[in-house]
Amino acid sequence: MIYQKIRVIIILIILLQTSLVYSQETYKDILGRTYTPADQELYETIVSLDKRLFDAYNSCDMDTQAALYSEDLEFFHDEGGLSTSKEKLLIALKNNICDKTTRTLIKGSIEVYPIKDYGAVEIGYHTFNDKKTPENKSKASRFILVWKKTDENWTVTRVISLH
Repeated sequence: MIYQKIRVIIILIILLQTSLVYSQETYKDILGRTYTPADQELYETIVSLDKRLFDAYNSCDMDTQAALYSEDLEFFHDEGGLSTSKEKLLIALKNNICDKTTRTLIKGSIEVYPIKDYGAVEIGYHTFNDKKTPENKSKASRFILVWKKTDENWTVTRVISLH
């Protein structure tokens, strides 16, 4: 029974990792499913927020990053584990990422799903590259961000980073 569950999990991971991207608005995965945003305005808002967050990440704009991460942040990293400290995350980004690494979104890979009375889930693919050796491209990896809307303000409350 446990082996059957593990096999299903492995198959799901393989399916997620081998999705094929076709365009910014719509894409087809290997099962032939096509993604079209259920709410175009929400989709555009989250894509814009993703750009704002990662432009700040790439330029070491710590104030913008701090404003976009929630105080009750949970950051799940498949290699680094769970971090629940916004302050420690920002320190780690400043010490380990600034002027060293850039993030590139895989064009057309973002999917956005509304969460009633909360915000939205963003799912996509991106790469991270060392600024010293930009010719060495990393493999695309999956990410999931949970965005919370409070009044007109959006913040990231949960991050799942998979490599």
